[in-house]
Amino acid sequence: MITKNINKQPKSIVDVQVTVPWADMEPVWNQVLQKLAADTEISGFRKGTAPVNLVEQQLGSKLQDEVLKTVMPQFLIEGLKGTDVVPIDYPHYQLISFVKGQDLQYKATVTNRPAVTVGNYKTIKAARPAIKAVTGEEVEKVVQDLFKRWQVKGQLSGNSGQVAVGGQTPQAGSLNFQAGAQAAPATLPDDNFAKAMGAKDLSDLKLQVRRDLEGQVKYNNELDYEEGILQEVEKITQVEIPDILISDELNRMLVSLQRRVADMGLLMEDYLKGQGKTLEKIKTEWTPQSEKNVRMELGLAEIARQENVTITDAELQAEIDKIQDAKVKQQFEYQEPRLQLRHSLRQVRTLDLLKKMVGGGL
Repeated sequence: MITKNINKQPKSIVDVQVTVPWADMEPVWNQVLQKLAADTEISGFRKGTAPVNLVEQQLGSKLQDEVLKTVMPQFLIEGLKGTDVVPIDYPHYQLISFVKGQDLQYKATVTNRPAVTVGNYKTIKAARPAIKAVTGEEVEKVVQDLFKRWQVKGQLSGNSGQVAVGGQTPQAGSLNFQAGAQAAPATLPDDNFAKAMGAKDLSDLKLQVRRDLEGQVKYNNELDYEEGILQEVEKITQVEIPDILISDELNRMLVSLQRRVADMGLLMEDYLKGQGKTLEKIKTEWTPQSEKNVRMELGLAEIARQENVTITDAELQAEIDKIQDAKVKQQFEYQEPRLQLRHSLRQVRTLDLLKKMVGGGL
């Protein structure tokens, strides 16, 4: 049986020291060893057929690292059952002592869920923004932009990649550059150009562009509506926000900025010089917004708790099964990414519930 010692610190920080007997560790050790052995190559043996004692010797510290990645979150969760500690961020682990055949001792530092008070969310009012009609000028602008790109690049032989309209990820039915013979140069968009884009003719191309733009308008309208609801949640949420959550949110916002800057083909250093700002100045300016974002997140989570919104194991696994990238999918073999995904799904489901309450959900 594991033992734990919980020490609560200021600002919702909690240190949890956990001791796990080797009897509880041994089955996990053997399970991880068998799993790694199946992919380990040792001279003189076919892959996966070497004796486990030789595999264990070759793996060295890698085996222990993999075991700890599995057991630390697992036994932390077990140790916190029946307590009032509910972690709301990734734990920070510190190994105290562990040798095969002996007890494992480690410390996990977590941020405990702060006390959150949410007002009467069932009376939230949020108006859905009016959907702006797509104009003929907007369609023509996109067509002209595509035409100019087509002229510059030619008819991208062998490339059937989709072309994004308006900077958004294309949906099913969006336009494609089609491989084929290069048509005679044209000075204005014509049927040859339209066919190169995967349309029947120029009129069909414009119709597809309009549909794509209308889809984007509808999508952005829904995002604006959801943002309006979340802002109302933030207004009625009272909580003393732990510093680490503000710091995590600021880092998330900065990562998003770095991606946008990279998409513009700029280095972050050059972007900051152009803006006449430093990274620290941006963090200072963004701190109020990061606090609002965290308050909004915590308020939504508290509504989920009150409404008993849950994500079943089957629903969680169904989302993981949708992941195509094998390396990304492999990350969800561990507890922490699964917990984070379950939380995200729960938040989305709670927002859908609020949309129904407000009366404007799709």
